[in-house]
Amino acid sequence: MAIKPITGMLRRTIVLDLTVALGLGMTAGYAFWYGYHVPAVRHRDAFYTKIEDERAKALGQ
Repeated sequence: MAIKPITGMLRRTIVLDLTVALGLGMTAGYAFWYGYHVPAVRHRDAFYTKIEDERAKALGQ
């Protein structure tokens, strides 16, 4: 009794693994960028804008 050859299984596995890895990686990247980085930058910029406005007001500009 002969065993059927497994053809294309390794290629399918590699393609699936790469697709899942790239998909999860990009999802995690977008989640970090838009979930943490962008709000943190906006918060930082608002803080420095407030400091600069206070400094300009104190100098009478």
